[in-house]
Amino acid sequence: MAHRPYKAKDHFFKKAHDQGLRARSAFKIDEIARRFSLFKKGQAVLDLGAAPGGFLQIIADEVGDKGTIVGVDVVAIRPLARANVKTAVLDVLADDFDVKLLELYAGAYDVVVSDLAPKTSGIRSTDEARSLRLAGKALEVSRTRGRPGGAFVAKLFMGGDFEAFRDDVRAAYADVKVVRPEATRGGSVEVYLVGLKRK
Repeated sequence: MAHRPYKAKDHFFKKAHDQGLRARSAFKIDEIARRFSLFKKGQAVLDLGAAPGGFLQIIADEVGDKGTIVGVDVVAIRPLARANVKTAVLDVLADDFDVKLLELYAGAYDVVVSDLAPKTSGIRSTDEARSLRLAGKALEVSRTRGRPGGAFVAKLFMGGDFEAFRDDVRAAYADVKVVRPEATRGGSVEVYLVGLKRK
């Protein structure tokens, strides 16, 4: 089967540009949020792998000015002109990550979102393993910092130990869904796992 050539400036790219969104990926969290009524006004939300800030823009609109949003990534995120959005350059796999995260916000999060993705090597098994490691860290954060009854969303690459990871999410959340948002690129193996109602 011939792959269609990758179109960088596709429909979602244009739509993101027209709406002043920083990334086409913003439509992924927007779709997931709508399907599962993920966010509510006043919530505290953690966005892991938040650069360039497309998810943060959607989340900030959803939780409103009384909400608290923390976005972290290994690269700097251009500040959003919103008082309730804090961002920091942090590596989720660093030894001091949990301590630094606590310094940004000490409360519990209603929703933990992870759009973390490894720098791809082109070796599928390696990329899947790295993707799972990042998703695993996100799940650990959701267990230690997430509020009971809260939600978890994590991007990961299909394959490898995907089933085992889904079981780990099922152990922590009452309802688990696998979602491939419409804005996902054609040849991509990424999906999002959505955990609802943390036990």
